[in-house]
Amino acid sequence: MEALRIRIKRRLEVYLELDIDGLRKFVINILLRLKKVTVDLLHRELNEKFKISYSAVASTLGYIHSKLGILHACKESYKTPIVYSLKEEYVDIIKGALGENASIA
Repeated sequence: MEALRIRIKRRLEVYLELDIDGLRKFVINILLRLKKVTVDLLHRELNEKFKISYSAVASTLGYIHSKLGILHACKESYKTPIVYSLKEEYVDIIKGALGENASIA
C-alpha cells in the first residue's frame, strides 16, 4: 500500500510541475475544497478565473481520475452525470504536493 502512495505522490508532483498557467493547481484546490464535483460544476468554477471549454474540463477530470488515481468516479444511472469524489486516503498527499509546488501559480 505504501508503494502505491509513493507512486501517486510522484505522479501528482510531476502533474503539478508541468502546470504553466496555474490551472492544474486550481483544479486540485477545487477538488480539495468541494470533495465531490461533476464536469458541469467544475466548468462553472473554472470559468470564473480561466477561459476553458467544457470538453477540456472533462478531459482534465478524466486524466486526474485515470492517471493520478486520486478520484473515485460514480455514475448512478445512464441519465445522471458522473460524480467525481476525492479519495480521502490521499488528501494528505495532495496537500503536501500543493505545498511543495506553492511557487507554481
